[in-house]
Amino acid sequence: MNRKELGQTGMQLPEIGQGTSRYQGGPELLRRGVELGASLIDTAELYGNEEVVGHAIQGLRDRVVVATKTHHSKYKDVLQCAEASLRRLRIETIDLYQLHWPNAAVPIEETMAAMEQLVDQGKVRCIGVSNFTLPEMRQAQAALRKHRIVSNQVRYSLVDRSIEVELLRYCQAHNVTVIAYSPLAQNFQRILEFDRDNALEQVAAMTGKTRVQVALNWCIAKPGVIVIPKTESFDHLEENCGASDWRLTSEQVALLERGVRCRRRSRLETALRRFVRRTIQRIKCNIP
Repeated sequence: MNRKELGQTGMQLPEIGQGTSRYQGGPELLRRGVELGASLIDTAELYGNEEVVGHAIQGLRDRVVVATKTHHSKYKDVLQCAEASLRRLRIETIDLYQLHWPNAAVPIEETMAAMEQLVDQGKVRCIGVSNFTLPEMRQAQAALRKHRIVSNQVRYSLVDRSIEVELLRYCQAHNVTVIAYSPLAQNFQRILEFDRDNALEQVAAMTGKTRVQVALNWCIAKPGVIVIPKTESFDHLEENCGASDWRLTSEQVALLERGVRCRRRSRLETALRRFVRRTIQRIKCNIP
């Protein structure tokens, strides 16, 4: 499977990883994914399945990149969360530790100080974020004193291209890997419904690949982008992994982007959504 560097860390990631949000399967499927080359497994404290991931990687630790997330933001809570994740995963170091969401109720400097402390202690190799807008990314990076943010995990697919407005270009220019979750939308049928011209079917026929593989390859054809589709099917897992080791032509990419209707949030809409989320967070914590 093709690989891409995580930021500028030297760490190589498969361009097709394994997402585990709402994953209810067992360790066997995850192990099979590693065998097929999908050696990045992304989990989170909130997913409730770090123990399953920990079981899956036993005996395979040197072949697997383990990524997990904390939904905490206060200094002590971040440190405690990381310790708990290490125990559940049964590992000594988290390869990529991500802040699950920005939290306006806690100064980003406090949160990032905890993330840097974990790196300095050898408990985390690299720092990432998730669901961060461009302004939030800039603030988080400015809060770091010794280390850099190497990834941002965000929603990205043929039908949701909001990050293309500005975030994707920024990440590419600053060597921040984009880890695309829901690259097949939350239900692949939704992508098909937006494909009124059957562009996916046309490109699948041209390439001899499936429509799913075409949709995933469209994502990973972008510089600095990898994907982490979630599946609980061995057949779908093999299909997902088959989206690597080949590339759509520029003409095929253009055909898909013309034929599949998509959503791109404007800068104004993104800013308004960010304002509402931050306001709710502050209200919950009784911060004026």
